[in-house]
Amino acid sequence: MAKILIVDDAAFMRMMIKDILTKNGHEVVAEAADGLQAVEKYKETRPDLVTMDITMPEMDGITALKEIKKIDGNAKVIMCSAMGQQAMVIDAIQAGAKDFIVKPFQADRVIEAINKTLG
Repeated sequence: MAKILIVDDAAFMRMMIKDILTKNGHEVVAEAADGLQAVEKYKETRPDLVTMDITMPEMDGITALKEIKKIDGNAKVIMCSAMGQQAMVIDAIQAGAKDFIVKPFQADRVIEAINKTLG
């Protein structure tokens, strides 16, 4: 069981991921609606893993990923992207993301990415 921070500006997307994670025995320790909140929540909760949306207001997911990596070089972050964001996904992987999952989320793919990243 991992402690996970969910970051997405859409509340229903956070709810979908939270549902998948909790049904599979993980604990959601915090949620954030933008990159700025994500960095603050990361500092507060020090989760085992972060699911990070790419496109958000205030601070996008790639910038937030870079900020979190400054705080904790070993941070495990999985990016969440819509179809057609391949260039951003490549940027995220280069910035230190461990994996990415594509919206709409498929439960088995989410869990596979999380298990692989934690493993």
